Amino acid sequence: MKITDLTLTLFAWDDIPATSYGAHTGKFSGQSRLGLLAIDTDQGITGHAFLGSAFHPADMDGASLIRSLKPLLVGQDPLARERLGKAMWKRVRTTSVRAIGAVDIALWDIAGKAAGLPVHSLLGSCRDRVPAYISSAVLPSAQAYAEEARHYQSLKLAAYKIHPPQQWRDDIRVCEAVRRAVGDDYLLMLDAAWSYDYAAALRVGEAIQDLGYYWYEDPLSDSDLYNYVELRKKLRIPIMATEYPAGGLDSYTPWIKERATDFLRGDVAVKGGITTLMKAAHLAEAFHLNFELHHGGNSLNNVANLHVIMALQNTEFFEVLLPAESQKYGLARDIDIDSEGFVHAPTAPGIGGQIDFELVGRKKVAVLA
Repeated sequence: MKITDLTLTLFAWDDIPATSYGAHTGKFSGQSRLGLLAIDTDQGITGHAFLGSAFHPADMDGASLIRSLKPLLVGQDPLARERLGKAMWKRVRTTSVRAIGAVDIALWDIAGKAAGLPVHSLLGSCRDRVPAYISSAVLPSAQAYAEEARHYQSLKLAAYKIHPPQQWRDDIRVCEAVRRAVGDDYLLMLDAAWSYDYAAALRVGEAIQDLGYYWYEDPLSDSDLYNYVELRKKLRIPIMATEYPAGGLDSYTPWIKERATDFLRGDVAVKGGITTLMKAAHLAEAFHLNFELHHGGNSLNNVANLHVIMALQNTEFFEVLLPAESQKYGLARDIDIDSEGFVHAPTAPGIGGQIDFELVGRKKVAVLA
């Protein structure tokens, strides 16, 4: 089998509500663009992936994907993912990790379709469902967080994670209000989104560990390895890091070597696809660490994330990021959460996302080829 062509169809994502997850996103709204990547083969099998998100339009990466990666791929065996992956990573300075990730997902989609199996079966399935947790946007008040947490607790979601206002005193008040609302036994997490200096991170960490929070995510700058090490010495609550910066497998090495985090983290967009996630998760497993998957930024990335989760022993949850209108787009049917709070393994060959090709055609802005 050989790759015969690669195209990226840019399509509009309209009516995105005003949303923020912290200083790293700001408040975004209105319009964005996704890209539908199609990798065609001489056996009539086409692999698909989405590129982009509500706050990171596909325009930002699409041109470099075509310019830098397409010449490497056309004429090659799409099943030779390791060889093609190594070649793509050598061009990361002229393209992006997100572009590499989209290509990797599409190559896995081809492999699954060729085998007649869902991708998680090719990876080595170890489960057929996983509990989901809710991950908030930045909300206007402590009461708003408390009400949202109670709502999803009533729907049997496994946990609730807070993206707070990012002022440490206000953040503690939010965490206290949510704990009062849901009681002592419900799982809660805090994702501070790299917003504190060391002193504030320590104050918030001490507060939420006394409140029984399950993990403390990204309290410090994503490159502040020294203070992560110091913070971990002072706190009992597990710390989660490594979601950013965007990078490949070797980006995890110093965090493990320095014992700077209790959990590793990543998703198919910011770590370069399914292949990198599987390697990183197995690296974490060797050190008896959990590898928790971050939201993928778009609907089809989340389906790809779900395949990875179904093949891992050392991950606990599937992240559902709110609001849905800023996260779900482009599929005829998105991932469902059942009445017990679980999401289930895809069963169709390949990635198996039900792409809404009618919507893509109707909202088409350009085709990069």
